[in-house]
Amino acid sequence: MKKILVTGATGPLGGAVVESLLKKTSSSKIAVLARNAEKTAGLITKGVEVRAGDYDNYTSLVAAFKDIDKLYFVSGNDVAHRMSQHENVVRAAKEAGVRQVIYTSIPYGEQPETSPIYFVLSSHIRTEQLLKASGLVYTILQHNIYTDMIPVFAGPQLLETKTIYLPSGNGRTAYAVRTDLAEAGANVLLETTDKYDNKILQLTGAEAISYDDAAKSIAKATGLPITYHSPSLEEFRTALTGAGVPSEIIGVVAGFATAIKMGELDGISRDLEDILGRKPTTAAQFLATVYNGKN
Repeated sequence: MKKILVTGATGPLGGAVVESLLKKTSSSKIAVLARNAEKTAGLITKGVEVRAGDYDNYTSLVAAFKDIDKLYFVSGNDVAHRMSQHENVVRAAKEAGVRQVIYTSIPYGEQPETSPIYFVLSSHIRTEQLLKASGLVYTILQHNIYTDMIPVFAGPQLLETKTIYLPSGNGRTAYAVRTDLAEAGANVLLETTDKYDNKILQLTGAEAISYDDAAKSIAKATGLPITYHSPSLEEFRTALTGAGVPSEIIGVVAGFATAIKMGELDGISRDLEDILGRKPTTAAQFLATVYNGKN
């Protein structure tokens, strides 16, 4: 029997996709790819098939993808090495006879090589190109930044410092909540027509907000005087370096903050709403859930 296979099922996104699928279809139709079977015990008890495989092991992928109709391909998190991993996944899907690959990418502009987050974009762009050239049916889901990342970028000490400190200026982002993106992915996997075949879909929230907006939402949820301060990039790097934050993390955060300031992530699409059949969760709603009662 042909099945759906979800990669990254022990991670937050892939796991949420599986949970959404389990609400919509029989577990007998779902398989997951896992490097460590011990982490999938809970899925096994729900009737989900676990197949051993590793993005670095091409042979394991070919075996795992056998008799799979649709593959939900979560991009690798090892940014420095993931291009070779992604090549393995696409080639293995082709060899194994997978019909359709649903890939999680990210939105980008017409000149992505000039972006401060090109170090992240480049492998996504190349993977999209590989899928288009592979002959496989593809659906590319370009996920905007998760709303779930706002508390991460705001920092664990936000309720003590009462200040969001990021060099994003007045830039806005059309954040989307991870569980909404996962539900959309499940809906695409379960679609029985060809409406999503060979499509690139931009999955964003229905509004774009600034960190000043986020601070106001958190202030409302907590009753605390949360504010937003946008330092210069140099000041930001100096402050985080002095606080002992690793340079790699500073670089990633600074890159995304600068992209936000430049307006690279403020585009709004209706694709997520159309796939969900409802309005996406707003950032204010999400932040109220996260921070309510934390004062």
